[in-house]
Amino acid sequence: MNSLELWPGGPKLYESRAAQPLSTDSVLLADFARPSACASGLDMGSGSGVLSVLLMHRLPSLRMSLCEIDPEAAELSRENLDLNGFSARATVFAEDLRGLRESKVGRFDFIITNPPYFPLTGGRSPSAERDMRRVEVNCSLPELAASAAALLGQSGRFYIVYPASRMAELICRLSEARLEPKRLRLVQARADAAPSLVLVEAAKLGKPGLVAEPTLILKNADGTDTEETKKIYHWETK
Repeated sequence: MNSLELWPGGPKLYESRAAQPLSTDSVLLADFARPSACASGLDMGSGSGVLSVLLMHRLPSLRMSLCEIDPEAAELSRENLDLNGFSARATVFAEDLRGLRESKVGRFDFIITNPPYFPLTGGRSPSAERDMRRVEVNCSLPELAASAAALLGQSGRFYIVYPASRMAELICRLSEARLEPKRLRLVQARADAAPSLVLVEAAKLGKPGLVAEPTLILKNADGTDTEETKKIYHWETK
């Protein structure tokens, strides 16, 4: 199996049909997240483990648990952690999130997730494997928020990337689960395009107070990458 090096000297990833390929969403979310250096985190629906690999590369004392219901994708997570020398700092749970919720209540300092985006009533594909990665087949947004609230410790942080078109629903569901949105950042392909993604940080039992950060623009008008995009992807080192 061939591995992809994300940037010179950076983390490497095996990719497979068993898991969602490396996406802009995950790279942007990992950059947006600000866990403490020695935190214990949970990657919900870890897929190939890209979020955990990116965070653990940035924070050498970080410890991660990864939860992935698909056994093949969970195994790929283990292989990617081993490829980068992170296995001693990580545990992979190949199980349903609801099972983990029962056994790990309040265990995590932060949770990060790039979940399926489409509600069960739409966005279905002919492939059950593709549906698991794209559609809320196994876990709806309310279930995701409730599980995160149960698994986080006091004042724990929750990081998520979601379609901008569902931002209002996301904020409502987080608030219902007593995960108070504290930071958000919209993402646009270009300055003249509508936002496509929203990055959100929420605090368990947090007080009201939301900071909207400057919009992240990925491309210049001429189609080249913006300086911030280059910085996020470490392309300035190439």
